[in-house]
Amino acid sequence: MEINRDKITVPTMAEMAAKGEMPDILFWVGCAGSFDERAQKITRAFVKILYRAGIKYAVLGTEESCTGDPAKRAGNEFLFQMQAFMNIQTLNNYGIKKIVTACPHCFNTLKNEYPDLGGKYEVMHHTQLLQQLLDEGKIKVEGGKFSGKKITFHDPCYLGRGNGVYEAPRSVIEKLDSELSEMKRSRQRGFCCGAGGAQMFKDAEPGNKEVNVERTEEALALKPDVIATGCPFCMTMMTDGVKHFDKEAEVKVQDVAELIANALDL
Repeated sequence: MEINRDKITVPTMAEMAAKGEMPDILFWVGCAGSFDERAQKITRAFVKILYRAGIKYAVLGTEESCTGDPAKRAGNEFLFQMQAFMNIQTLNNYGIKKIVTACPHCFNTLKNEYPDLGGKYEVMHHTQLLQQLLDEGKIKVEGGKFSGKKITFHDPCYLGRGNGVYEAPRSVIEKLDSELSEMKRSRQRGFCCGAGGAQMFKDAEPGNKEVNVERTEEALALKPDVIATGCPFCMTMMTDGVKHFDKEAEVKVQDVAELIANALDL
């Protein structure tokens, strides 16, 4: 396994199993992290951090399928269970114990809904692992790049209110020597980006204002340099919101992993 700024070689579970090896964690990439051009940058940033930290990891590669979250949220329980059983069979065949993912939707589904179908794993969101790596000293960031920068964190619904993970992403951001500024609606009172509940994949319903425009307005009111998030769905919605206000030259939308990778010069 090698890494440089331009090329990353990532081991698959099939390759590891063929060598009789087992990773410390399985990185569940997710549909967005695999196929969405913007979310792929988050995937690359996180993989570079894993390599820097010396974590033995693997991905399923072509054996990974959608967790079934969009199908379930849209009301198609049958399709969800078909997708879930297929993934669970693959994971159990490899003897996977620990999974980390950068998508709160995958995180929630794998953690809370797969156990009832026979898929019982320790599941972490990538911000939780980043916090752990920083606390253990496996990665160390110098916050100089972000010194004096104002960052506001948008809580993904399935990470925050869905699973009570509020401190991990904030703890990671605070290591950057930046000013963490909270929106009026944050943490337990966080406001959705507009993509949850399978809304990402359907046309907007009639109304006076798009949800992501409302949320971005709250973020921009703080005059931040960066809107940070920890979800590829939120990334799309908040980025579109910033574009709506013609602020993309002034305000960057970045995943927490991208901020850390930037601080590490990866």
